[in-house]
Amino acid sequence: MGTKISCFKAYDVRGQIPSELNEEVAFKIGVGIASYFSTKTVVIGYDIRPSSLKILEALAKGIQSQQSEVISIGLCGTEEIYFATNHLDSDAGVMITASHNPADYNGLKIVGKGAKPVSMDSGLGEIKSIAESASYDESIDLKLSEVSIRDQYLDKILSFVNPENIQPMHIVTNAGNGCAGPVIDALESRLPIKFTKIQNEPDGLFPNGIPNPLLVENRKITSEAVIAHQADLGIAWDGDFDRCFFFDANGQFIENYYLIGLLSEQLLKSSPSQHIVHDPRLVWNTREEVRRCGGIPDISKAGHSFIKEVMRANQAVYGGEMSGHHYFRDFYFSDSGMIPWLLLIENISTSGTKLAELVKERIDKYPVSGEINRKVEDPRKLIEDIKNFYLDTNAEINDLDGYSFDFSNWRFNLRMSNTEPLVRLNVETRGDYQLMTEKTKEILDLIEKLS
Repeated sequence: MGTKISCFKAYDVRGQIPSELNEEVAFKIGVGIASYFSTKTVVIGYDIRPSSLKILEALAKGIQSQQSEVISIGLCGTEEIYFATNHLDSDAGVMITASHNPADYNGLKIVGKGAKPVSMDSGLGEIKSIAESASYDESIDLKLSEVSIRDQYLDKILSFVNPENIQPMHIVTNAGNGCAGPVIDALESRLPIKFTKIQNEPDGLFPNGIPNPLLVENRKITSEAVIAHQADLGIAWDGDFDRCFFFDANGQFIENYYLIGLLSEQLLKSSPSQHIVHDPRLVWNTREEVRRCGGIPDISKAGHSFIKEVMRANQAVYGGEMSGHHYFRDFYFSDSGMIPWLLLIENISTSGTKLAELVKERIDKYPVSGEINRKVEDPRKLIEDIKNFYLDTNAEINDLDGYSFDFSNWRFNLRMSNTEPLVRLNVETRGDYQLMTEKTKEILDLIEKLS
C-alpha cells in the first residue's frame, strides 16, 4: 500500500503547494493518468501560478515513465486543453490550474479522449489508486514536445458566430491577471471591437486578489471601468477562464442565470427542438425560455461532470450553470468562457439591443437572491434540519442536488459545497422582488439559528 494522496477532490485534483501537491505527487499522478487511459500521447497546458512549471515537469516525467509522449501547449486556459485533446487526437489532456484558489494552491483538471471528463465515480478514483501505489523516479529525463494550437483554437471558438455580423463596440475586459489576457490580445485583430483591458497581464501572484468574479467585492473594478470608459459592456473571467461574467453598460452585474435563457434562445434558433441542460439552483426562467423557443429543458446536478454526462446522453446543444459555466455540444460538450460572450455580442449586434434591455424583462419576471454562501460546522446536518423545518409546509421538495423547495410563487435551493464547509443558497420568486428579499432573510436567519 502506497502513500495516501490528499489532493483528489470530487471532479479534479487541487491542493496547497507543497504540503498537498508537490513534484513527487505530480509524478505519481502522471503515472496514474498514463496507466488508467493507456496513453500514447497526453496533452498538457498550465496556468500562470508560480508552481505550474515544476508541476508540469514532474507530471510529464510520470507520464513518460509509462512510455507515453507528452505534448505541451504552454500557458493557456482550461478550454484550450479540451480543444487540444480533440484537435491533436490525444488519449488524455491535463490542465495544471487551481482556477480561482489562492496563489499557493495548484491542481489538475484531467480529461480522457474527446475531452471526456473524469470524476471520482468515473476514473479519478482509479487514477488516485494507481498514483498512491506508484514509485517516484527523479532520474527520468524530461522530453516535451511543444505545440502551439492557439490560432486553431481561435478559429474554433469564432466558428460559433458569424464575425461579419458583429458590429463595432467597446468592451471592458478583466482577466483578473489569469490566463484570459493573451487570448483577448489574439482575438483583437479578428473582431471590430475596441477593448479596454484591465488586469490583463498574467501574474500568478494575483496582485489584485484571486480571480473570482463571483465574489461581490471582486466585481467593483470591472463595474467602475465600464462606467468610466462608457463601454457597451464588461466581461470578467476566473483564472483559467472557463467561467465568464457579464456587466451591462451601467456597470450592473448580470446574474449568469439570465444568460442561460438568453443563450438558449439564440442556440435554439439554429438548432430547433434540441435539449438544453441546466442545474437545479435556479430553474423557472430557464425552463420557460427554453420551452418558449421550442427546446426541451433537462435538469442535472450542478458540477461539470454531471452536466456533461446529461448533455452527452441527450445530445443537448447547450448546458448552463448559474455559477458561470457554459457548455456547448459543438465544443466537445465542454465548457468555454469565450464562446458565451462571442454569442452575446453577435446577439447585441444583430438585434440592435443593449445587454441591459435583453435581460430586463426576465430579471423583473424572476428576481433572484444571487448565490449566498454561509460557512457552517456541519453542512450535511444543517441541510437536513432546514428540510425538516419546511416538511410541514406546502412545499414540493426535490433532493437531486441538496434540496430544492418549491412553494409555487417562490422557491429555493440549498446545497453543500463539494470543496469547502459551506452551504450555498439560491432564492427566486415569480415577479415579486419584495417576497424574494423577505424569504432570503427568513432562510438566512434559520441557517444562523440552526448552525
